[in-house]
Amino acid sequence: MAAYVVFAREKTRSAAQFDELKKMAVASFQKPRATFLAVHGCQEGREGPKNKNEDIVILEFPSYEAAQARGHSPEYQAAGEPRVRAGDYRCILNESAAAK
Repeated sequence: MAAYVVFAREKTRSAAQFDELKKMAVASFQKPRATFLAVHGCQEGREGPKNKNEDIVILEFPSYEAAQARGHSPEYQAAGEPRVRAGDYRCILNESAAAK
């Protein structure tokens, strides 16, 4: 069963740290390989709080375990501190059967 990871950047706190984070992020998407379903697109909040996220990325992994492995990978872990300094993020991992 596939798994999906949603990253939402709610607020950038340091543009310099964000630039560092972007360079590190490339390596963290290689193993396990993720499929990008949505990247940096236009967005509109429809329900809930009116604050708008600055950015949203949606990834698909072949399994929940593959998505977890990425989260525990040395490459992803190395980006943890720069990510915290760069901004406020939300990350959601969801296992789901494909919608029909």
